[in-house]
Amino acid sequence: MRTLKVLTRSLFFSYLLSALLLTGLAFGLFQFKLSPSRVSGAVYGIYALSCFLGGLLAGKGMKTRRFFWGLASGLLYFAVLAAMSILLNSGLGNDTQKLITVLGICMVSGMVGGMA
Repeated sequence: MRTLKVLTRSLFFSYLLSALLLTGLAFGLFQFKLSPSRVSGAVYGIYALSCFLGGLLAGKGMKTRRFFWGLASGLLYFAVLAAMSILLNSGLGNDTQKLITVLGICMVSGMVGGMA
């Protein structure tokens, strides 16, 4: 039960942070006419920061095997992101390379956050 509570809290925090940062990015895109490559890089950075801090919360909450719980937090973040994409877009899309990149970013940054 404690595991579920810790992972839910870390996931909630990760998505709250993502929502705030993505809203700021959307404002910046609108206000400053940012290029698509900068926006794409910023989105990856937001994923990484959100998963890192979610992994940090999960690792601190579980206290043992922190890297594993950080990794689990990053994987859950990606799973929810993928599930929402499937629901809203009727599939994950055709760009497998971006999908694998986001999965890797979420896993690695969550795991590093868990170990921090």
